[in-house]
Amino acid sequence: MSVIHIEPFRCSMAEVTVPGSKSYTQRALVAASLARGSSVLINPLLSEDTMRIIEALQAMGLGVAIENGDIRIEGAGGVLLAPQNPIYLGNNGTAMRFLVSLSSLGRGPVTLTGDARLCERPIRPLMNYLGLLGVPYRYLGQDGFPPVEIHASGLRGGELTIKNTESSQYISSIMLAAPYADNPVTLTLEGGIVSRPYIDMTLQVMTDFGVPAEVKKKDCYTFPAKTAYQGRRYVIEGDASSASYFFLAAMLCEGTVRVNNLNPRSTQGDLKFLDLLEGVGGEVRYGDNWISVTGKKMKKGRLVVSMADMPDMVPTVAILAAFREGTTEIRRVAHLRIKESNRLAVLVAELGKMGIDAREEGDSLVIVGGKPNGATIHTYNDHRIAMSFAVAGLVIPGISIQNPGCVDKSFPDFWKIFEELRGGERD
Repeated sequence: MSVIHIEPFRCSMAEVTVPGSKSYTQRALVAASLARGSSVLINPLLSEDTMRIIEALQAMGLGVAIENGDIRIEGAGGVLLAPQNPIYLGNNGTAMRFLVSLSSLGRGPVTLTGDARLCERPIRPLMNYLGLLGVPYRYLGQDGFPPVEIHASGLRGGELTIKNTESSQYISSIMLAAPYADNPVTLTLEGGIVSRPYIDMTLQVMTDFGVPAEVKKKDCYTFPAKTAYQGRRYVIEGDASSASYFFLAAMLCEGTVRVNNLNPRSTQGDLKFLDLLEGVGGEVRYGDNWISVTGKKMKKGRLVVSMADMPDMVPTVAILAAFREGTTEIRRVAHLRIKESNRLAVLVAELGKMGIDAREEGDSLVIVGGKPNGATIHTYNDHRIAMSFAVAGLVIPGISIQNPGCVDKSFPDFWKIFEELRGGERD
């Protein structure tokens, strides 16, 4: 197994540029593929995850091509083909959830599958909702999990009440397909909705492609029947999740890192990470298309933070907490157990290797900060575990990251850009 050894390097000042947002890229790919007319996505993320969804769209008969770093899409106006072979999505949970709704718009059987971990990630709530909207389907393995076969015959439409969902992607999936239903689709959201900013991103992309939701009251969205997205030129803003690792580096090194290609007014919920950094003593500055963080000595004491709206930031916050004097309680993160890995269990195990007391308590992760030591980190093929623990290696010796290539899922150039902060060597 490949391993990268991190050499400590206290960066006092650095400037990096992050790639396009994975969340916006995947949503824009779906909208552009269903649109009338052609689209060009500028500054998209080209990664393992986005390639999976591009290949899936191509298998459904859609014209999607990469040209000079942009993505060109010939919209099909909602007309999709049933592929002859199963569509393999790797461990792209977003693609699985988006495509079960998208594939229902076609005609004929569509089989969606993935790797072993994806087939452990639940989709039962989403499939139940689609069943209520007239979509026939069957599980091909364990009930409630991929692989799944959609018997596509169109989306009937109707009214749904979605309560206490474990994933906002279920909601986004239905929203993205809703304009092509035979009848209007009305979604009413009730109870605890995790990752709400991702729903806002979906609504923004839909509006940008010409199909705004009708909102008659809070958390009630109606999508008129048989409308259509319109093809367009669409610029993908930078990825706030990818930026977080460099902001973390600034905090741990007590230096300044400026991250370019970021929209300070973005809908991306992961930018709330900056509020947390300011709360523990960091200094944040905003430009037109950049954000910088200057790390200061972190404030001590107990810290309680809810991460329901920025789950991808939990590994990053966990590393911050490991170096901060005091106890950090990260709440409302039970849904991390169904991510690329069981992130709560992984964080407890790998922080433990570093001599840090971390434990799960219900839907919370509790970390007692201290003086971490070096360790070889098992990534469990989880890109966010690899990237967050790598930053720890900037300030303590002995950090090694197994399977560093797992970052290709969301940030293929991570190690190259990371080199701009520190030195390292690869086995």
